[in-house]
Amino acid sequence: MTGTRGRPRSAEARRAILRVALELCERDGYQDLTIKAIADAAGVGRQTVYRWWPDKASVLMEALTDLAAEHAALQVSADSAQILADIERLLTATYEFARVVTGEALIGLMADAQRDSALSKRLQDTVIGPRRAALRSMLRQGVEAGDLVETVSLDLVVDFAFGVMWYRLLSRHAPVGAALAGEVAAGIAAMLGRN
Repeated sequence: MTGTRGRPRSAEARRAILRVALELCERDGYQDLTIKAIADAAGVGRQTVYRWWPDKASVLMEALTDLAAEHAALQVSADSAQILADIERLLTATYEFARVVTGEALIGLMADAQRDSALSKRLQDTVIGPRRAALRSMLRQGVEAGDLVETVSLDLVVDFAFGVMWYRLLSRHAPVGAALAGEVAAGIAAMLGRN
């Protein structure tokens, strides 16, 4: 990817850095991603990147957080009559993003987080926790509306939904995407005994 020449405005440079960080990570993998590569692809100097972020993990975490906020498809729906369809939509959007845009970044950050408790907390607070909370809220809404029955812990159901994604991302034995979201949503329906 060729960056722009000259001195782009700060907001443009920031957006370019976040975008190319994810693109390069998906293409080359987390371990091979460098601040120099990010800066070169974004058309900025390394100092510009380091002015805003101390390391590639911080760049990627902000890129993931911004990406989730930008895409309404990842937000919680309020339609209790279609709760399982809404859950499948949430999972499809999440799984497809992991498959196409964020998977390598998530895997790399999770690996680093195993040795870095501060990174683990940031990852939980900004990327993993909000997605878990969104699904749990939808499940609670379905239970309160009488569309789902809490036959097992909702936290266990959330672990099931995202645990499957993480297992497939890490082991690479099977794909993550819309088909998996449909299967997991059907599993959730079976676990929570639809009325």
